[in-house]
Parts: sequence; structure tokens; C-alpha cells
Amino acid sequence: MPLFILRYQMNGLSKIVVDSKRNSLRIGFKDLKNYSDLFYILAYKDLRVRYAQTFLGIIWAILQPLATLMIFILIFGMIVKVDTQDIPYPLFAISGISMWTYFSFVFSQSGNSVIGAQEMIKKIYFPRLVIPLSKAIVGFVDFGLALLMLVVLFLVYGFAPSTNLIFAPLFILLNIVTALSFGIWLSALTIRYRDFHHIIPFLIQFGMYATPVAYPGRLVPDKYQFLYNLNPMAGLIEGFRWSLFGGNPPGIYLFMSIIVILLLFISGLIYFKRVEEIMADII
Repeated sequence: MPLFILRYQMNGLSKIVVDSKRNSLRIGFKDLKNYSDLFYILAYKDLRVRYAQTFLGIIWAILQPLATLMIFILIFGMIVKVDTQDIPYPLFAISGISMWTYFSFVFSQSGNSVIGAQEMIKKIYFPRLVIPLSKAIVGFVDFGLALLMLVVLFLVYGFAPSTNLIFAPLFILLNIVTALSFGIWLSALTIRYRDFHHIIPFLIQFGMYATPVAYPGRLVPDKYQFLYNLNPMAGLIEGFRWSLFGGNPPGIYLFMSIIVILLLFISGLIYFKRVEEIMADII
């Protein structure tokens, strides 16, 4: 029977109790709170390592979305000439890039995070979920700089945001949950099947073009809309653009995206918790 470790405080002392009867599906959010210091330490370490010994440092976080924007402007804005309904294409594109930048970073980093921390996992106990969750903090650097580019382009083009702007934080929050949902699932699957370690770059590259980052989702034929919107990022990016530029509300497909996100997040937590029981043995 698997053993579970509980940590609690008694008379100012930290106690650890081994309980074999604890429910294996219990996520243990209180346990995560007890290790909040480790959560921030891991995030801070990743931030330092990411830009250590680089000539441009944090400027790389600006160059990546900027380079993507330039490519999109050339291909979709000047050659294909995608119809964005009076929205300047650079402004339209950066709104999708900003959301995708955060998602792709957390997705890729969370997917490889547990494998990268295997030595720590083998030696000490802590809630393993802290590892992929810490990547959500690191991703805010790229996300914040991409949003800053979005604000700058609003000013450059003299384009006033929609009154729906109050809903933008909701879509940003859903983007965080979506990125973590995929990241948690992938971090648990990668432990059992190392093939996923090599699939991650392909999934990110394919996903960017299967998501309305560079083009509006309405260009997808109606008969494929249901299948297309099973990708939760499709509904989120369309909803985020609606909050910025107005137009027709997202409709039923946004609710479908939210349902998919919640299912992925809850099932990912449950699966990760099951794998956590044997993580130190199979990693």
C-alpha cells in the first residue's frame, strides 16, 4: 500500500506523518501552501538561470514575440492579406501572439520540469506539483513584455480599446489555467513515456497554426468549427480579441473552450497525483 506524507505544525515544530490510508486523489492544496517558499525559490532560480551569462539578457523575451510578429506581418499581413475587419494587422497579430507566448512557454517548461528536477525528487519530500506550477510565474516575464508591446501598438496606431476591456483579465486568467492544464498533464506523462519530451516542440509549432494567432477563427469553414474549437486556445484568443477590439461576442464556442479547460485541469491534477505516488521510483 502506498505511503503518503503529511506535513503540519504542532507547538511551533514541523511534523511529518506517514499515513497509508490517505486518499490518493486528494490534491493537497494545503500542503502546497506549506511549501509556498519552495514555489517562489524555484521560480526565482529559473528566472536567474534563464538569462544568466547572456549578452542581451531579458531583451530576448522581447525579440522572440517581435520576430514572430514580423514574420506574421510579412506572410499574413502583406502576402496573404488576411481580413482583420479594420483592425491594423500588427495590432491584431500581437494580441494573439501575447496569449500564445505565455501558453507555449508554460506548456513546454512544465512538460520538462519534473524530469529536470529528478535529483531533487529522489532525495527529499515536497509536493511534486510545486515544480510545474512554478513555471507559471516565470512565464509572466514574457507575457508581460508581450502585453507591453500590445499597449505600444495601440498607442502607435491611435486605436482605442473596446469597452469590453474589463473582460480581458478573465481571458488572461483562463490562459494561465489552460497552460497549466496542458503542462501538468504533460509533466506527468513525460515521466512514464519519455517520447513526449521530444514531441513537445512539434506540438507547440503545430498548435500555433491550429490556433487563431495569426488569422481570425471565422476563416475556418463552419463545418469544421466545432472540431476546431475543441482546441481551448482558439476560444480564448478569440475572446481576448473581443475584449480588446469589440465585435461579435465569442458565443457558444467560448463556453465549450471553458468546459474543455476545466476538464483538462481537474483530470490533469488527478493524474499527476496518481503518478506522484511512484514518481521517485520511475523517474
